[in-house]
Amino acid sequence: MNIATPKFGVGASALRKEDRKLITGEGAFTDDVRAEGELRAYVLRSAYASARFRINDLDAARAADGVHLVLTAGDVGHLGPVPNQATVAQPDGTRHAQKHIPLLCDGEVRHVGDAVAFIVADSLAQAQEASELIDINWELGEAQAGLATALDDGAPLVWPDLGTNQAYLYRIGDAAGTDQAFVDADHVTTIDFLNNRLVSNYMETRACLAEWDDAARKFTLTLGSQGVHGIRKTIAKDIFGMELEDFRVITRDVGGGFGTKVFTYREYPLALEAARQLNRPVKWVSDRTEHFLTDAHGRDNKVTASLALDKQGRVLGLRIDVLANMGAYLSQFGPFIPVFGASMATGVYDIQNLDFKLRGVYTHTTPVDAYRGAGRPEAAFLIERLMDAAAREIGMPVAELRRRNFIRPEQFPYRTPGGRTYDVGEFDGHMTRALEKAGAAEFPRRVEEAKSRGRLRGLGTAVYIEACAFAGSEPARLTLDADGGITLYIGTQTNGQGHATAYSQFVADQIGIDFDRITVRQGDTAELAKGGGTGGSRSIPLGGVSVSAASKVLAEKMKKLAADELEAAAADIELVDGAARIVGTDRVISYADMAKAAKTDDDRTGIADVVQDEATYPNGTHVCEIEIDPETGKVEIVRYTIVDDFGMTVNPVLLLGQIHGGVVQGVAQCLSEGVVYSEDGQLLTASLMDYAVPRADNMPFFDFETRNVPSTTNAMGIKGAGEAGTIGACPAAMNALVDALDRARGVRHIEMPATPQRVWEALNG
Repeated sequence: MNIATPKFGVGASALRKEDRKLITGEGAFTDDVRAEGELRAYVLRSAYASARFRINDLDAARAADGVHLVLTAGDVGHLGPVPNQATVAQPDGTRHAQKHIPLLCDGEVRHVGDAVAFIVADSLAQAQEASELIDINWELGEAQAGLATALDDGAPLVWPDLGTNQAYLYRIGDAAGTDQAFVDADHVTTIDFLNNRLVSNYMETRACLAEWDDAARKFTLTLGSQGVHGIRKTIAKDIFGMELEDFRVITRDVGGGFGTKVFTYREYPLALEAARQLNRPVKWVSDRTEHFLTDAHGRDNKVTASLALDKQGRVLGLRIDVLANMGAYLSQFGPFIPVFGASMATGVYDIQNLDFKLRGVYTHTTPVDAYRGAGRPEAAFLIERLMDAAAREIGMPVAELRRRNFIRPEQFPYRTPGGRTYDVGEFDGHMTRALEKAGAAEFPRRVEEAKSRGRLRGLGTAVYIEACAFAGSEPARLTLDADGGITLYIGTQTNGQGHATAYSQFVADQIGIDFDRITVRQGDTAELAKGGGTGGSRSIPLGGVSVSAASKVLAEKMKKLAADELEAAAADIELVDGAARIVGTDRVISYADMAKAAKTDDDRTGIADVVQDEATYPNGTHVCEIEIDPETGKVEIVRYTIVDDFGMTVNPVLLLGQIHGGVVQGVAQCLSEGVVYSEDGQLLTASLMDYAVPRADNMPFFDFETRNVPSTTNAMGIKGAGEAGTIGACPAAMNALVDALDRARGVRHIEMPATPQRVWEALNG
């Protein structure tokens, strides 16, 4: 195909084309959208983690100034709950009970922030004031907020009808083979730790605007999301029992998602029902405290893991026991997240014997679901901490123990005990390169230099692998517009990644056109029949491949249009600078004139839906170097090196941004972020005054490069990168911290987040 080499095609460091709009205040986030006559909604939430209640009086609230509607459980009984959509197969072949999230609680609440009433008024202040007039009798129950004791005899039960706080049991691997491996072992290393609970804290809190067309009997819902089609299906089918065509769901600009905006939340159907009853638009906007209390949390596992090794340091077996906190209800994909982590438990290592026991656990806390990485960060942290601990115990360099146990390139494709099939990988290659770039050989000199200043120095390594861009597809549709521009329609959803830029690069590779003449349309179910949304690092590996294929289809049609108009052969046409021309001549036709020449819409449309049969497996090495002030316990990251294998790089600038952001989130879990509940289930870290998100001055400059091995499961060799930084960062930072503590005081364990106080206490016994 004759196409001029594009300035901003795949592989180029094109700057984000969407940023001008965003930094000049021209973005359109959910709360920026206004509807004529819109009302404001407020949710009355429980102040208790466990309680029964009776609403005595609603009359005063309903009669309050500006109030139009007060909904309680009885008013929405015709609607379904927010459903759990992922169940786990237990060892006996059964599926566990599903405790869905009620739209409004009916006589009992199970976590602080649980929804009791939905008030709609002319203003938010009026709705809040009316909520205070609702007369409620509360009968407090005993709360079970702690994960570690939730399965103890006599623990308060979140769901008494189950007779236990165990939500489900899952097992994977070969228990008998693993038992024998431990019998045969020359050394066994065991670690216990908590993988701490996190709040996503995206910049834009959740919001929605619900509208009802009484004449058409249809809904429109505008909200910030990571994909409109999944939310529409859940609300239409599972909650309202209506047809998909009865709902239009729109997402405009989104200020961050991190997995947490994938889900359907109770406020969306409540606002829709209120809009239908009032025949007025209803808007609900979360405040930051509501975000802390009600948006799905991440992580929260209690782990015991043991590694069996022979005399040469070869791993013979891996035994893992995990308690995974589900919170008070089963969130949309909540039960599956730790199961997903279990499938990645052996990491980059050739470990034949695995025995993984996982128990999901109910507590009187906010439900837990996918948060950046969704199970893979937990798996990487587990195996990388265990490898470091084992190396210290047997007196072997941490890099050497890893090197002896890596899956070797000649072993691919490699089937793991967790059921994953890795297609390619050169793990020793990127670890060796990362340690070289990090100056690991000179690290002892830096330890002595730091000591001369009264500081403690530590170096940590983590070699990770993840699964993403799972089997499936993301269809793409391209049109040649009447003005000669190109419009792409695709069902992923940007929430900060830079999709408009990346997708335009795929188009520019096939169709010679000015970068800014390409428009990317996402987030409207009226424009797209289906879409998978954004999550699991799928947008570019799946969506980008389909965009590239659709661009090729459209380019061929455009060449045919041009050939017909220029009376030439299609093979002699090249596409360049917004026009088609006969190669070697000055005979051209503009794209706009080609669009006019099209006889049907199909003549100017390119569609592709490239199906991928297996996940991709990004991997890499993170090397973190830290310094501790022993007087205060403050940890400073002084050097950070990353060598990643993403198969193929679409845009180095966008990739760097994704890695930087991911690393910051991973390091923050290790050093500063963590949810804390009191024994009675009160959230003690319910604001940014109490919950320590990282700041720019907490981070160093990052030294990043790729050492790509193209994926064989992806049509373009792409592996995905959106979550990788978070997966590698947390164990690298923790390994660096433990290295420093061990050198200074022989301390080999500290829980996350390793705040200055915890570090100081570890150093001072």
